[in-house]
Amino acid sequence: MQIPPNTPAQHTAQQTGRPAVTEHTAIDSVHRVVNVCAVAIRDEWGYVLTVRKKSSDGFMMPGGKPELGESPVQTACREVSEEIGLTPDPTRMHYLGTLEAAALNESGFTVRAETFEYAPTEEQRAHLASLSPHAEIAELRWVDPAMTRPSDVAAQAPLNTEQIFPLLAATPAPRD
Repeated sequence: MQIPPNTPAQHTAQQTGRPAVTEHTAIDSVHRVVNVCAVAIRDEWGYVLTVRKKSSDGFMMPGGKPELGESPVQTACREVSEEIGLTPDPTRMHYLGTLEAAALNESGFTVRAETFEYAPTEEQRAHLASLSPHAEIAELRWVDPAMTRPSDVAAQAPLNTEQIFPLLAATPAPRD
């Protein structure tokens, strides 16, 4: 890989004698922000699906980092499909906003999430209980966004407990 001259990566490569490591474009090391898309999916009782990656002890919303050229909705749909095997209809994504909290897996970073709620079709709603982990996902957990039980808060990402759950608890699930 050719590193352009007079860039921080070139300077680091010259100092260490090793090639510079290129970080994901969704990670802003200068501002200590990880940019992602997150998707809240509720079942018929209003419980929210959370996922735990194999490399993590905590739960988060399905979603992830955008690939080059992807819109937030495209990222959200791709990640949900990859992680839980549910293929979302992009027209059923409801934008909740850009939400921020301390990152679960990147110490000292903030996660900035373009956040959506997905309204499953009736056919998809019937299959929510049988979803299974795919790709890097180790475990699925359905939680009450009102956080009425200790298990609803246990091991949840700050983005969930501080931002997404309170927002969802205050609004009815979309069913359009």
